[in-house]
Amino acid sequence: MSTGGGGGMSNQQLLQQVALLRWLSSQAEADRAALAALTGLQVAGELLERVSGQRSVDACKADCVLNIAQFLRQHPGASQAQINAEVEKHVLIFAARVKALESAPIF
Repeated sequence: MSTGGGGGMSNQQLLQQVALLRWLSSQAEADRAALAALTGLQVAGELLERVSGQRSVDACKADCVLNIAQFLRQHPGASQAQINAEVEKHVLIFAARVKALESAPIF
């Protein structure tokens, strides 16, 4: 689920908190089951993200693109060869960072 933006709770976290509030208010078995299911989904999603590392790969990719864009803004008259060299440099850095993620601990 996506985040709500602005640094607040994600939609998933908000749903979990709503389920917790319902269960705390009612102590009903159905509300407990809903809370357990939502919490389980949140934990499973986080574990999957940590195993796949996709969030980290996406951050590395965004950093690579940002660095290339920054070079282009700072060097508007760069030749095609200079641009190619800069792109190659940042792609190699990206590849090295992603490779390093393979050995990074999950937790």
